[in-house]
Amino acid sequence: MDLQESEPERGGPAQPLLIAKGLVKHFPVGSMLAGGRKLVRAVDGVDLSVRKHETLGIVGESGCGKSTVSRLIMALVAPTAGEIIFDGDPVGSHRGISLRDYRRQVQMVFQDSYSSLNPRLTIEESIAYGPLVHGVGRREASERARDLLSAVGLAPRQYARRFPHELSGGQRQRVNIARALALRPRLIILDEPVSALDKSVEAQVLNLLVDLKEQFGLTYLFISHDLNVVQHVADRVLVMYLGKVVEIGPVDAIFSAPAHPYTQALMNSRPSMDPARRRTEPPLKGDPPNPIEPPSGCRFHTRCPIARGLCATAAPALLGIGQARQAACHAAAPGSGFADSDVMEAA
Repeated sequence: MDLQESEPERGGPAQPLLIAKGLVKHFPVGSMLAGGRKLVRAVDGVDLSVRKHETLGIVGESGCGKSTVSRLIMALVAPTAGEIIFDGDPVGSHRGISLRDYRRQVQMVFQDSYSSLNPRLTIEESIAYGPLVHGVGRREASERARDLLSAVGLAPRQYARRFPHELSGGQRQRVNIARALALRPRLIILDEPVSALDKSVEAQVLNLLVDLKEQFGLTYLFISHDLNVVQHVADRVLVMYLGKVVEIGPVDAIFSAPAHPYTQALMNSRPSMDPARRRTEPPLKGDPPNPIEPPSGCRFHTRCPIARGLCATAAPALLGIGQARQAACHAAAPGSGFADSDVMEAA
């Protein structure tokens, strides 16, 4: 059986596999009886594109909107506004690709490997379930499940009939990866796929993901708070802060010379094994602002060490700064008026 058989590419390699335009997700909170409901601005106007056969990493502090973006792209939650285009076709539109076909070509691996699996199904049944739902015969679905177990390094004879509680965390995550591959997708969304694993197992799973990407011609959207992991697996990096994109570009360029002050703080937060380079003070002070009432202007200006008056009044646009990079920072945008603006203290 050919596991690499999947949907044919359209539009050529230059056409992005996935485009998200103006993604917005606001969650209502509070009671109508207590002065009206307010909105948590979890994602507030995110634009991104994922090229064919690349890995786009998404990083940022907890609460920045990374996982919400992944669920919007996976169509697990409905956007407040915005549009998703998959290989040139609008998703969920009568003139584009249906949700059923879209979800067959886009799969997701979650952080919690145990709760992602049905405890009443064997490993083989869990992997074969998706193909069965999409019309694959029971015998073919079972064969596909066993072939995928082998592909992720688990012997079918030993693991196919086991239940999730009989496997370790790393083995369960391998099963989740095999299940994601069962429908022969083109894009896999990986939401913190190794954060719950110890370091030795983490390295094995990351190397497996790299090998599978090459073997099956996959495209990855890789979400993680671990910058070292993202640097290892990603081709490009997208940095989020409080529901917005603040910087995006090639992984080497961003990790070697971050342009946005928030990206600089993230890079400086990485622990160093060199005693001479260890920090004695945190690179960034304060907590992220309330997403219900985000700051005016640049949302990072309340914690930014170089903030000026302009930053509090005008929201910076995500503009090109060379080397296929973009940053949403007045200091990085020529002619923004940042240099002539009054200096302000970071909160």
